[in-house]
Amino acid sequence: MKKALQDYRSRVDIAALNPHADIVTVTTDLVNIPSVSGDENVIATSIFQALSQCSWLEVIRFKNSVIARTNLGKPSRVIVAGHIDTVPVADNAQAVLISKDGKLPSDGSSVSEDVLFGIGSCDMKGGVAVAFRAAATIENPQFDVTYIFYECEEIESSRNGLTLIAAEHPEWLTADIAVLLEPSNANIEAGCQGTLRANISTSGKRAHSARSWLGENAIHNLNAILETLNSYEPAKVLIDGLEYREGLNAVSISGGIAGNIIPDQALVEVNYRYAPNKSGADAEQHIRDTFKDFTVEFSDNAPGAMPGLDRPALADLVSRVNGQVAPKFGWTDVARFSAMGVPAVNLGPGDPGLAHSRNEFVPVSQLQKCEETVFSWLRG
Repeated sequence: MKKALQDYRSRVDIAALNPHADIVTVTTDLVNIPSVSGDENVIATSIFQALSQCSWLEVIRFKNSVIARTNLGKPSRVIVAGHIDTVPVADNAQAVLISKDGKLPSDGSSVSEDVLFGIGSCDMKGGVAVAFRAAATIENPQFDVTYIFYECEEIESSRNGLTLIAAEHPEWLTADIAVLLEPSNANIEAGCQGTLRANISTSGKRAHSARSWLGENAIHNLNAILETLNSYEPAKVLIDGLEYREGLNAVSISGGIAGNIIPDQALVEVNYRYAPNKSGADAEQHIRDTFKDFTVEFSDNAPGAMPGLDRPALADLVSRVNGQVAPKFGWTDVARFSAMGVPAVNLGPGDPGLAHSRNEFVPVSQLQKCEETVFSWLRG
């Protein structure tokens, strides 16, 4: 693995990025620059150097993120953003263009269309390539645009480039709307769900298992929690014409001390995916009400993002895809923008189901479709 990583890094040429090449070539070049989370210096430098040649852009290097923005005095400003890091390499370091009916290097499975295979091709260097080419090509967009290429999205939130920018330079994140080029099959997915995790616990009385009648089994008492989950009916919430489906599910169970002890503690960890019209506090109260007879402790809670499709800039973007918009199921960084009062949508090439997988790839047709949509929207 260490040698593979060294070989991967040896292919890097900081001067190699050409934003005026076609979208497949630019995506290929980006994939071939190693940028596992925490190791984004080279790719950030490459992007910074290329965009610094564009006289219409103010280009800022902030840690391992790059901000490039126009200052044309337009009445509206939009953000186009994408993260430049990837998850660790899994025998997919080299970008490979595979023709229809060809085989994936990872597992030999065939593809039904032309695709670009490689680490981050789907999540989300294809989207980064679209933003990179737009920044270097569109000199007079219909909006002022802030392009953000940020670090460390795939790891802990405290290191996320947007978190770091917001802490020191929140003014760089000021805009009317934001478009995050996360993989969404080159379609618009608006807003995102909130996500909450909580431990629902039961108690009992510890005893020797040979004399179980002297104790009370906390694991057996979990049955009431599981029955609550089995009978739970998730809400379907309509927002801006989009139906966000909620979900409440057990994701782990723990309990037990030893093979000869009746346990006195046990818990179920639940994950609640909630509609973006709920606040984090609303979601927590819902869990308390649902499990009112049990001890509830929250371990994580990230509110979702409202779609904001009534904003003119987003309405214009929606018109470019003939009004075809779906709700986002899952949590993405659009929620960070929403928390700052900036409605956001996801629009990027690639199937999100392939993100982080060994056989990650992006269809060439989706790269081209996404680029066409974004360029058309920015040019007006």
